[in-house]
Amino acid sequence: MTATIRWGMCATVKASADETLRFVAYHLDAGAECIWIYLDEENHETYDALQAHPKCHVVNCDLDYWRRIFGRRPKKHQVRQSHNATRTLARAGNVDWLLHSDVDEFLVSATSIRDTLAALPPEAATARVRPMELLASETFNGGKMAFKDFIPAGPQRDAKVDEIYPTYGRHVKGGFLSHIAGKIFVRTNVEPTELRIHNAFCGDVKNPGEVALNTVSLAHLHAPDWDSWRAHFDYRLQKGAYRADLAPVRPPEQGGQTLHDFFNDIIERSGTEGLRRFFDEVCADTPDLRARLNAQGLLRLHDLQLDAKLHHHFPDYRPLAATV
Repeated sequence: MTATIRWGMCATVKASADETLRFVAYHLDAGAECIWIYLDEENHETYDALQAHPKCHVVNCDLDYWRRIFGRRPKKHQVRQSHNATRTLARAGNVDWLLHSDVDEFLVSATSIRDTLAALPPEAATARVRPMELLASETFNGGKMAFKDFIPAGPQRDAKVDEIYPTYGRHVKGGFLSHIAGKIFVRTNVEPTELRIHNAFCGDVKNPGEVALNTVSLAHLHAPDWDSWRAHFDYRLQKGAYRADLAPVRPPEQGGQTLHDFFNDIIERSGTEGLRRFFDEVCADTPDLRARLNAQGLLRLHDLQLDAKLHHHFPDYRPLAATV
C-alpha cells in the first residue's frame, strides 16, 4: 500500500525566489510528488526555476488569471489562497493527499510522511498537522533552529503558558504569535471539497473523518528575526494574522482581547519599544526562554537544511546571498 501513496502540496505565495524555492525544495526532499505554486505577485526568477522542474506546477496569478477563473481579483489574500487551493484539489488526481500550506511552513517528521498517510484508515478523509513556532534569532548555530511546540487544549494549557511567558502569556493563544490550528491534508478523492486556510468542507461537513497526525509537525517560521517581524507587522495587523476580525484569545468576560487590540494598546502606550519588549519575551531565542520551554517539555530543535536542499533540487539556481 505504501508504494502507491502519493502526496502533494499547494501554496499561494508572495515571497522572494530564495524563500519560495527553499520551501519547494524542502518538501520535494520530504517526498512530495507534486507541488503547485501560485505566484500572488509576478516573479520571473521563481517562475522560470519552478517551470523547469518536472514535479512543480507554477501559475502567475495576474489580473488575466483572476478575470478568467473568478471574474475579478479577490481583495483578500485569504480568499485568493482558498480559491487556488480548492481549484488545485479538483485537479490533483496525480496525488492521493494534498496539503494547503504557506511558504513559511515546513513539514517535520521523523518517519516518512508517505508511510504516515498510508497507515491512516480509509474513513479518514482529512488529517491535521499541528504547528510548532520558530524562536526568532539573528543567527542560527550550525543550522539548528529552536521551536516552541504546540500545547494541546486542556486545563493545563493556560498554566503552562503563564509559566513560560509571565508578562504576555495571557494575550497569546497557546503561547503562539500565529495560528495554533495547523494545516490539513485532504484526500483528493473526496468530492466536492472546498479548502480554506485551516479547514476543508465537504458540503456542510467540516473536515470529514478528521484525524491528527501526531508524528508530524508544521515548523512555522512566522518571525525569523526582529527586523522581519517588524517589516511584516503593519500588514498582519491590518489584513493578516493580527487583523481585527479574528476572535479574542479568551472570552471578553474573562478579560480576553483580540491580538489586534492588544498590539494597538502596546503601540499607544509605548510604541516600538513596547513591541520589542513583547517580542523579546514571547518570540526571541534566548537562553531563558529555551530553559522555560525545556522545563515544560516544549523545546524542539531542528536543522531544516534549507539551503542544501535548495541546491540539490535546483542546482542551476544562482548562489544565495544569505544562508538559513
